[in-house]
Amino acid sequence: MTKKLHFETQAIQATEPQGDETGSVANAIYPSTTFRREHDGSFASGFIYSRKHNPNRKLLEDSLAFIEGGKRAFAFASGMAAINTVLQSLQAGDHVIVPDDAYYELRRTLTELFANWRLEHTQVDMTDLSAIKTAIQPNTKLIWIESPSNPLLKVTDICSVADLAHQHQALCVVDNTWCTPVLQKPLELGADAVMYSTTKYFGGHSDSLSGALVVGENAPNSFIDNLANIQNLSGAVPSAFDCWLITRGIKTMKLRVMQQVSNAKKLADYFYHHEKITMVHFPDLASHPQHQIAKVQMPLGSGAMLSIQLGETQQQAMAVIAKLRLFTAATSLGGVESLVEHRKSVEGSASTTPENLIRISVGIEHIDDLINDWAFALS
Repeated sequence: MTKKLHFETQAIQATEPQGDETGSVANAIYPSTTFRREHDGSFASGFIYSRKHNPNRKLLEDSLAFIEGGKRAFAFASGMAAINTVLQSLQAGDHVIVPDDAYYELRRTLTELFANWRLEHTQVDMTDLSAIKTAIQPNTKLIWIESPSNPLLKVTDICSVADLAHQHQALCVVDNTWCTPVLQKPLELGADAVMYSTTKYFGGHSDSLSGALVVGENAPNSFIDNLANIQNLSGAVPSAFDCWLITRGIKTMKLRVMQQVSNAKKLADYFYHHEKITMVHFPDLASHPQHQIAKVQMPLGSGAMLSIQLGETQQQAMAVIAKLRLFTAATSLGGVESLVEHRKSVEGSASTTPENLIRISVGIEHIDDLINDWAFALS
């Protein structure tokens, strides 16, 4: 019996050139928006128009499904396009449960856009299973998980919540952007689908905007068909070049992510022992409330994102950020470079994020240099 390939081997095998008669080891880019018909009106290549299908997008989607262990994958122009596609697959009057500290753009989408579609939603603490049970209504059709959450890094018991969703004939979808399949496999934990902003760790170099959904083997076929139809009709698909960049990024993702995880663990430990840091939000720390769940769901590490709290005001937090030299003050994560931001000022006046919280995306730089940078900023 053939042994299952390890992730880093899967990542290479899944992204190798397919159907290329030149013998090229690197993938070609197919920027064409349209494809030639045969005299009988058929399409010998199977490709018609790039909004519907493109060779680079097909390779990306096939590789995503393979490494995630899913039935089918869908690539999008951004993570938000992927989120919107899931929400559009629901009906007016349906009810959605989302985390109380969910990504702020998801919250805005539900309140500013889908409220007009009469899509109802409830925010709950996803670490409290009883609170989720209480929030379930007869019209609940989706439980959306974000684990670890953004920016407080709460960890949800995916198995338990997925079981609860299925008991009530609801879908369970997990935003796994912060972990990637390198660290966490939501489909194996019972989720129906997993969502990514592939802009982040998949691309890894802050130069490609894209998103993805991967649907599990047990997800209803009607859900899959709905996603495919919305992807085609909405047209929010990535370009051939963006697909090529993400496919290339998959090849080195584990190497990058594991270096970032190693750095994040050491930086979190430094913060934990620093007298000026009042709180460190990082699931790998034994002090984290969901540390034991994190160890089970993310055995290789809980990611390279962490948040800290220091001082009491926004001004004090931003003054420390201004002194950093190796951390770029920018909104994103998952790239090879380390980033830092004052999260509440990014989210706006409606944000519930603490004023003194700083969100950090740890890159692949040498950890001693990163720690020294913070030592200077905190001095």
